[in-house]
Parts: sequence; C-alpha cells; structure tokens
Amino acid sequence: MFGDRADAGRRLAAHLREYRGAKAVVLGLPRGGVPVAAEVARALELPLDVIVVRKLGVPAHPELAMGALGEGGVEVVDWDLVRRARVGPEELGRVEERERAVVAARVAELRGGRPPLDLVGRVAIVVDDGIATGSTAAAACGVARALGAARVVVATPVAPPGLTAAGLDADELVCVETPWDFQAVGASYDDFTPTTEHEVVELLTAART
Repeated sequence: MFGDRADAGRRLAAHLREYRGAKAVVLGLPRGGVPVAAEVARALELPLDVIVVRKLGVPAHPELAMGALGEGGVEVVDWDLVRRARVGPEELGRVEERERAVVAARVAELRGGRPPLDLVGRVAIVVDDGIATGSTAAAACGVARALGAARVVVATPVAPPGLTAAGLDADELVCVETPWDFQAVGASYDDFTPTTEHEVVELLTAART
C-alpha cells in the first residue's frame, strides 16, 4: 500500500538505482504518472519529461488499440489488427485525425511551448502510477522507440501479476507490488486524488528549472 503518488515514486526509485545518473530520461504518463515520475527523476538525478500518447481504438471496439499516436507525428500501427478488424483507410484516417488533435492540444497545454527532451540513443524510463491493462504503457513504449530510444524501461508502483516486459513492448519492467488480488490501481493507494493538469505543468516546469 502506498501513501500517495509521491510515496510511490520514492519507493519505485529504490528499484531503479542502477539508472542513477545514466544516459536516461524519465517520462511520466499524464496525468497521474507524472508525480510518480517526478520523484523517480529527482532520486536518480535524471531529466523529467512527459510522453503524450493516444491509443488508436478500433471504431467498433474503442477499447481495443490498433495503434498509437505520439507527439511529433510519431505513429505506431498494428497493421495485422487493422486488417483483422476490417478497418478501412477512411475509418483509420478519421481515428488518426481525431486523436492527433487531442495529442496536439495536450502537448500545448502541458509543455507550454517547450520542446520535448531528445530520446535518441537514451534509455526511456516510462513511468505511470499503476498499470491495469497495459495498453497505454505499451503505446508509450512504441512511441518512445519511434522517437529513437535505445532501451525502454516501464516502471510502475503496482501492476497485476503476470504482466511482462514483452507484453508491453519494453526491454524491462520494474514493479514494486503485484498483488495477487489486484483489481484496480487506486486500491493500492491511501490517497489517489486525481492529478490536475496544473500540477503536471508545475512539476515539469520545476524539473526544467
């Protein structure tokens, strides 16, 4: 059980000591992953950034990801799933257009015009406050690789048992707790108050300055 996201981040950082001062970037998944990532970045003396991703949901089943979009026009598509789901070019295009607009809006709000940190040749440590299905984390891993990351590590305080790095398209998975009776991420926190956009912006600004 974690007190709050800051507590979770400090405990997670203890499992990532090998990356202290390494050629790595800590990437928080907005919004709840950013307070956790901020503690990790502080403890490991690494730069902090966000990784803004949006799943491309199959039109008939939006919860099923057929790919992901990230900032900078990065796109990862599971073409086998697109074919199996019989998603045509026009349908795919509409989903891409909608999610691309959401990514652009979120990037503008969170970054405030600041450029993203360069991932080329670096270790990308993707941090969330917990993983349930893993689809968003997997999308972030795909985007991080497309942005040039040499190695992708997914780090989270809590996840269901049986989750693997391979299942997330990551090179490594670091998790503090994997409860046998896992039901929801929030159940592992005493305080799981939603993180606001303002808090995310403040944490990013503090890390850059």
